[in-house]
Amino acid sequence: MRSQSSNKRARAAASLKRLSTALLVLSFAATTACNSLLAVDNPGQVPADALADPALMPVLEAAAIQQFQCGFAQWVGTAGMLSGEYLSANGFVDNHPWEWRGVAEIKGAPGSCPTARGTTSMGFYTPLQQARFQLDDAEKRLETFTDAQVPNRQKFITEMKAYAGYSYVILAEGMCDMAIDNGPKMTKADVLAIAEKRFTDAIALATTINDASLKNMALVGRARARLDLGTNMAGAAADAALVPAGFVRAAEFSETTPARENRLYNLTVRNDFLSTADAYRTLTLENGQPDPRVKVTDMKRKGSDNVTPIFQQQKFNGTAAGAVALPIASYVEAQLIFAEATGGQAGLDAINRVRAVAGVPALASAGPDFVATVLEERRRQLFSEGQRYADMLRKNLPFVTGVNRKGQTISNLTCVPLPDVETRNNPNFKT
Repeated sequence: MRSQSSNKRARAAASLKRLSTALLVLSFAATTACNSLLAVDNPGQVPADALADPALMPVLEAAAIQQFQCGFAQWVGTAGMLSGEYLSANGFVDNHPWEWRGVAEIKGAPGSCPTARGTTSMGFYTPLQQARFQLDDAEKRLETFTDAQVPNRQKFITEMKAYAGYSYVILAEGMCDMAIDNGPKMTKADVLAIAEKRFTDAIALATTINDASLKNMALVGRARARLDLGTNMAGAAADAALVPAGFVRAAEFSETTPARENRLYNLTVRNDFLSTADAYRTLTLENGQPDPRVKVTDMKRKGSDNVTPIFQQQKFNGTAAGAVALPIASYVEAQLIFAEATGGQAGLDAINRVRAVAGVPALASAGPDFVATVLEERRRQLFSEGQRYADMLRKNLPFVTGVNRKGQTISNLTCVPLPDVETRNNPNFKT
């Protein structure tokens, strides 16, 4: 598992203050600025071509990864609301439409990184588009330098490709359609094909530089992209089978700034803004015992909306050192991909390996519907990791409908439509 020091991030932030204007020029043009390491106060005029200095590449590398982690945290919380893992327990108008899936409200909310611990707004499109752009841009710049000019250049390129792959995968999974850099409308398959190529390149590079963590991260990512595409299940299984037991690559968080804190923890524990939904509150195993994979506590109080009972998730318990971090890629996800892609006894064996990691008794049988069994295992094992929403979309699973406890009518929206900021600014969408 990769660990980056706080000192490195601090140095990156200091350097980025001197480069703010140039970096903002390079930001995703069709979106509002995200308040991460890139959102700085220094108004100094720095030409964009100043970024051609190879000495600045470690700064751009750190900023790009931090931007992805911001976008990833936004994705996990937002996808949790859209999939019905979480209910809005507050009365803020920029939060609760994600539960009842208000079409107009969601189209007007492309998302941003939090400016404060108490930020309630959701949405993942802008921060992940910015991450995608920065990762691709940094990788292109790195390609123009030599290893002598940029220490760790090969590792940086590998990182940019692997993290970019995840940016593309998540955007493909959650969006109905996509567009890149003011380009034409793209389908999920179009975007997933780009992601698969990024992961393939990252696997080759990671193999060359002997970086096991990046290689495993990219293997899980490519297996996920192939599972989403559904056209190369054998390839998905082959990739997943290569990921070793115990592997986890997680998003890094700290208490240094709100943009770097674990957003899910702030939403669900610190502020009681989100409450775990009914379908996840009292899950039990086949023997009737509580399922330890979905840890939820009844706080015996209501949220600030005075309607929603607070059931706190206990899986991700903080931001500081020692807290459980949000996994981007893991062995358990790889095994569940292998199970779904393979089926049969081999698939059941993979499910039971995952259950053993969680200390859960093995299944004697997958039952009459193997796919339903593995999806239920994914629902529990990958709870609150941004995976359930993608599963519901790719398998056309039913979404919550009707009227919620607040009297709000839940729309029939499933995937997220392109936001207004894209359709109104991208010339390909103007009529």
